[in-house]
Amino acid sequence: MRWAVLSLLSVTMACKRDQHRPSPSTQRPAPDELPALVASGLPFKYPAALYARKVQGNVTLKLFIDRDGRVSADSTRVEEPSGFPALDSAALRGASELRFVPAKLHGEAVPVTVLFPVFFRHPEARPLPGDTILNQ
Repeated sequence: MRWAVLSLLSVTMACKRDQHRPSPSTQRPAPDELPALVASGLPFKYPAALYARKVQGNVTLKLFIDRDGRVSADSTRVEEPSGFPALDSAALRGASELRFVPAKLHGEAVPVTVLFPVFFRHPEARPLPGDTILNQ
């Protein structure tokens, strides 16, 4: 159980606008307000075997957030894998528990697709290249 608590402390995430452009037939106007994560704790569980080996990695998920701020599990995908299938699976499992204040367009809640990075970090492991951005 200790690894689960430490993993929540070592997992960091952020939300950014999806950089991919949908086809013109499905393109929606960009929201005025991006969705905001509502979290008291992060739902991502570091796989025990990888945590014990101090394996770290980044997973970028593509999430569809509906107008109620819920993540659609059926449309969640790994956009950029970590190189460790167990980390990718852990990120996918945790994503369904995320909740957001929905994106808004002209004050109305709208569905949106976002890229959502999940960083699995072990507190005793060496920083990965590029980790200085996580300290800002």
